[in-house]
Amino acid sequence: MADYKPNEMMTVAAARMLKNDDVCFVGIGQPSAACNLARLTHAPGITLIYESGTLATKPNILPLSIGDGELCETALTTVSVPEMFRYWLQGGRIKVGFLGGAQIDKYANLNTTVVGPYDRPKVRLPGGGGAPEIATSCGEIFIIMAQGKRSFVDRLDFVTSIGHVSGGDSRQKLGVKTKGPTKLITDLALFAPDPETKEMIAVSLHPGVTREQVAENTGWPVRFAAEVAETEPPAAQELEVLRELHARTNRAHIAAA
Repeated sequence: MADYKPNEMMTVAAARMLKNDDVCFVGIGQPSAACNLARLTHAPGITLIYESGTLATKPNILPLSIGDGELCETALTTVSVPEMFRYWLQGGRIKVGFLGGAQIDKYANLNTTVVGPYDRPKVRLPGGGGAPEIATSCGEIFIIMAQGKRSFVDRLDFVTSIGHVSGGDSRQKLGVKTKGPTKLITDLALFAPDPETKEMIAVSLHPGVTREQVAENTGWPVRFAAEVAETEPPAAQELEVLRELHARTNRAHIAAA
């Protein structure tokens, strides 16, 4: 078995969630790495869409932001941001939204706005961008985040993007008809919503990870599925492609500096 880092396990596990026929709205950072790893391995036909209006983009390196020229240069076409949101996103044409965040709670609501009180925050984050609309308009949402008590919190400092709100049918009561978060991928485990309560429960642990580790790195009492699986470790090819993608990205950014 190849040696790998927890962060690589997380990215590989996230990439495996995507299918060849998916149309995916991609967030910058970890979501972008996972989506492009899927495109470069088992899902070459996946359609990747970024918030800047780039459709079916195939970046050779990971973008620094939605405004990275790499996205436009490798896209099938680029449309205006209003068209992207009104026609493609709000029109129900995007199957999967892939997001990250600074904080998440047990119902997969996300905070990307502030840490601490809004008027006197400890940290002011980049904000929502298109994430609130992605969270409500994509068919379903996948979330990828490194796990720790600072990010997996009992109560968000600010709700930027709704997940399953307060659980049960509370999302539907707001008039939102999409599924919301169906998968949460961390560097320790895989989570999925309980069918009734919608609380995110651990369904698979990564190799070598214990239930105690998951509990210690979560700010709420973690629930585990009746049968908890073990995540399949990264294959040599998955690691090779992922590492080369990051290496190309680093070389390009150093050359541009």
